[in-house]
Parts: sequence; C-alpha cells; structure tokens
Amino acid sequence: MIVAHVNKVLLFANKSKDDAEGEARNAQKLLVGMGVQSSVFSFEGVPVGLPDLAEFDLIISLGGDGTLLYISRIVNKLDIPILPVNLGTLGFIAANTRFSWFDTFKKWHEGTLQPSRRTMLEITALRHGTLLGRYTALNDGVVSSQGISKMIRLCLTVNNDCFGFYRADGLIIATPTGSTAYNLAAGGPALHPEMPAMVINPICPFTLASRPLVLPSSASVLVEISETRRSGAMLTVDGQETLNLQQGDEVRFQRAENDTVLVVPPENGFFTALRSKLGWSGDSHA
Repeated sequence: MIVAHVNKVLLFANKSKDDAEGEARNAQKLLVGMGVQSSVFSFEGVPVGLPDLAEFDLIISLGGDGTLLYISRIVNKLDIPILPVNLGTLGFIAANTRFSWFDTFKKWHEGTLQPSRRTMLEITALRHGTLLGRYTALNDGVVSSQGISKMIRLCLTVNNDCFGFYRADGLIIATPTGSTAYNLAAGGPALHPEMPAMVINPICPFTLASRPLVLPSSASVLVEISETRRSGAMLTVDGQETLNLQQGDEVRFQRAENDTVLVVPPENGFFTALRSKLGWSGDSHA
C-alpha cells in the first residue's frame, strides 16, 4: 500500500458552475480536518493570475469536464495529480460528485485507490518548417475546415508512411479519454480511458469507405492541409484552443511525454458512466 503524501492542495473553482466557491469552502474544512493545507483559486472565463502550481501536491478541479481539460494542459509537465469534481451537467471525465469526492480522496490518500494515468497528445503545428504553435491535449486535436459543411482535403501520414488522403469536414485525433467526446459523436469507437492508443476519425467524409482508425499511442501522426478551396482550415485543441491554418500547413500528433494523473473512482466507474450518462445499457432481454 502506497500512501500519498499530500501537504498542500489547490482548489481550482470554476465560478460559472453551481456554487463552486461554496464547495471550495466546504472542501477546505474537510481537508483541514485531515491536517492538509489548501488554497482556493476561483475564476470565471479564462483563469488569470494562477499561483505557482509547483507548490501543490494535488489539484481539486471544481467544475466540469471543461475545467478539467483546461487545468490538465497547464499542469501536464508538472506531473501533479488532479481530482476532478463534477459541478456541471454531464461530467464524463470528472467522475467524482460533490458528495463522493472526499471518499475518493481519502482512499487515494490512504493508498487503497490507485490513480488513473491518462495518455495526452503533444500537438505541433508547422508552416514551411516554422513553428506555429505547440499544445497538449487530454481529449483531442481536430484539424477541420473553418466553414460549416465545407470540405477540405487532408493528407494523413502515419509513422512516416503516407496512409492516404481524406476529403472531409476534418479529422479528429483523439486520446482514449477523448474517445467518448467529439470522436464518439462523429461515429468513432469508445476506448477504455487507460488504453495506450489514439483514434483517427474523419468528420463527415466524402466517401463512406473512410472509417475510424485506432493506432497504438506510440504512433506518430502527421496531418497536412493539401487543399482548402472555399474554406480556411483550423486546429482546435480540446475544444478550447484554436489556431488558424492554411494550405500546406502540417500538424503533428504524438503521445506527450507526461500522462495526466486523475484521482477518480475505481475502473468500473468508466462502465457505469457509459450506462448512466450515455445510455449504453445493452438489451436486458438478449
């Protein structure tokens, strides 16, 4: 049994969610009772003036999946565990509730609950070899047209081997954690969040022969904008960060050096979420 050494916790509270500040104050009282220091950082919109995150042993994210996606990208290189608490609507990744998170925390703190390690993507955008932007993503990176219902032509290369061309609204490159987000809505497969894999999924492809592709997380993926026609192109990271692209630009995807470490309920919580939040209950009469 490995006990987690927690001296200081950051409560990352999204004020746009239901009573996040009140939940942060309640959390502080519970943590004080265990002899754990804590600080509250409240924000609305884009967080500004973050404290030195390296001072903290754990971040408790109070909000929803979007709040978790944001903080996961910030702390990726710091390897700080995140305990996500869902105060929003769906909360698929943020699997703890305001009523259950403290029980999860205690089990993790006592060493009876192992954290969940989640693959992240490192995404690099290039124009003629010049860096346009570098990002990390817990869910996905999407290369798409800027206009609604406007196709672009994309060249997909996997491990330096040209796989082929896609004429589509775009391509989703998703982590296993992100497989149940945009990828799933676009007809892709749901992967167990701890699988070492990534999904490539075309969005509304011109030909029905274009299907989702599951690759090992060790794969190196390159998407090149080969033709835009009437629409520009863009990169969207975790649905939160965007970058305008143009014909000839390249976007590289590979597994990030560090995983995101989530303190969430045990493994069967994933299957519970599929049943309760996505309605995947099977057929009881089969």
